[in-house]
Amino acid sequence: MPSPLPGSILPGRRIVAYYGNPLSRRMGVLGEYPRDEMLRRFDREIAKWQAADPSTPVQPALHLIAAGAQGEPGAAGKYRSIMRDTLVEQVYGWAKSRAAILFIDLQAGRSDIRELLPKFDHFLMRPDVHLAIDPEFMMKSGHRPGTKIGTMSAADINYAADHLTELVRKHGLPPKVLIIHRFTRPMVTNAKAIRLRPEVQIVVNMDGWGAPFLKRDSYRDYIVTEPVQFTGFKLFYHNDTKKGHALMAPEDVLRLRPIPLYIQYQ
Repeated sequence: MPSPLPGSILPGRRIVAYYGNPLSRRMGVLGEYPRDEMLRRFDREIAKWQAADPSTPVQPALHLIAAGAQGEPGAAGKYRSIMRDTLVEQVYGWAKSRAAILFIDLQAGRSDIRELLPKFDHFLMRPDVHLAIDPEFMMKSGHRPGTKIGTMSAADINYAADHLTELVRKHGLPPKVLIIHRFTRPMVTNAKAIRLRPEVQIVVNMDGWGAPFLKRDSYRDYIVTEPVQFTGFKLFYHNDTKKGHALMAPEDVLRLRPIPLYIQYQ
């Protein structure tokens, strides 16, 4: 892979992120709890990870669903809702209070990523704002979001990475991190054609939920067997534990190979 440029987060640090949207209690911990309680819980997770692997500094992150897929077409007919700038600024302020970075997460619905991504350039021009894209809600099939798992191609990912590269070069920014969620093989097609460039660090994040053995299997089958650059692993406070299984602790995740450098809590 490309040698890290100055200012790169990976592989020198591990990103630990809290995910969701303040407008919804069902989409993740960013909205499940009041701000102060959420941040206290966040602080505890950061401390757990730093204790579990003192050799790898933790980079805290808040991961905001800034464009959310929805079951109705909406005014634009795109089956997605774009959050107001004021909401993004609010969560960005929360991140700054914890020396955390912010991820802008895009659920495209029936939008094309080429139409949706540039709408967030004014945030992505900031050195501490990064990008995530969720293929689950990229509905190229024409289905409504939530009725079928979506998909994105290597061409989509290369477009996003090229777009970020242009921002990095034009504005003299440190390298961007690009998260791609994945828990089935069709969610990302033609992965071997994904191009790496030093300005963008690509993380494929294992986004499946369930018992620990199922999560380990998904990590092996959909992340490890089609390597791109860096790997991530998602933990669900509720869905992972609803059948009586314990939530995987940092020590459990650190036994995976390769060891994930992006950890996300929903």
